[in-house]
Amino acid sequence: MNFSDNAPNWYATLTKPSFAPPAEVFGPVWAFLYPIIFITFGIIFWQIAKGKFPKMLAWPFALNLAFNFAFSPIAFGLQDNLLASIDVVLVVATLIWAILAIWKHSKVLALAQIPYLLWVSFATLLQISITVLNF
Repeated sequence: MNFSDNAPNWYATLTKPSFAPPAEVFGPVWAFLYPIIFITFGIIFWQIAKGKFPKMLAWPFALNLAFNFAFSPIAFGLQDNLLASIDVVLVVATLIWAILAIWKHSKVLALAQIPYLLWVSFATLLQISITVLNF
């Protein structure tokens, strides 16, 4: 059995906090957020490539993508709540860093990250709560 086959069953067995949304909520939320992330991060990387934004600006955005994409394999593949909690804290930390870094170059691109920041902040609280409840 591969990880994705077992993930819904495993997640269903976890003790979750009272504020945890149903599992069906996560897909639509990410379906809304990923286009925003793709477009805004794409613009930022394009502006860096054109020399309009400094190259160092790529770091928080690249790290954020790496930590974001690592979450599902860690949480649902490895089924490691502690490591998933560490990862999601890194997602929110690099996102805050990214927003602060882009602010002086483009307030619009910084503000476009707010829905992502709100969701990831909630997801961080949720994941840490799940980790504590299932420790």
